[in-house]
Amino acid sequence: MCVVAIMGNGPIDHVPNLEQYKDKVDIWIGADRGALMLVENGITIHYAVGDFDSVNAQQKAMILENSTQLITYPTMKNETDLEIALHQACELQPEKIYLFGVTGGRLDHALINMQLLHKIVEKEIRGIIIDQWNRVELTKPGTYTVYKQEDYPYVSFVPFTNEVKGLSLINFAYPLDSYLLKKGSTRCISNELISSKANFTYEEGMLLLIQSRDD
Repeated sequence: MCVVAIMGNGPIDHVPNLEQYKDKVDIWIGADRGALMLVENGITIHYAVGDFDSVNAQQKAMILENSTQLITYPTMKNETDLEIALHQACELQPEKIYLFGVTGGRLDHALINMQLLHKIVEKEIRGIIIDQWNRVELTKPGTYTVYKQEDYPYVSFVPFTNEVKGLSLINFAYPLDSYLLKKGSTRCISNELISSKANFTYEEGMLLLIQSRDD
């Protein structure tokens, strides 16, 4: 199974250094102006999708020249360019989808982009949003291992559903045992690992795993 990366149209200063992901990604998809960001980073685009209303004719020509396939959609449509790119990614049946350039800037886009992780998880695909300060993944009930990362030392757990039942945190500075975490609680914000790896497990609900750092 392959790994797919989607580049959205978010602020470029929120996009992490893509060099570290070039060897990890098999297929790159650019959503609208996100395709131009890939070109500017020397990445060949496998699919460029969207209405391309945020680029000029010269920039669109650059995208076309550096894309295996360019698919243009009308400006008046019912889905965002990112959701269209996500449909394309899911059709490839990857094991993992990285999403870059989907946070920062407009809050409405950032919030809905995080909710789009649910569409990925429903298809039994790992979806991970990554920016300069955060790494966000939506999980289903089960047992997971988290590895200590210097780039993202803080670990938070945010309920995606109204309740997350039976949450246990092992090898964290603030451990939990079969805890009922409710939406709106700050109990699981800004935790840290006390060893090279830690585990979390839960029985019901859906949980956002957020690894982050300060400036």
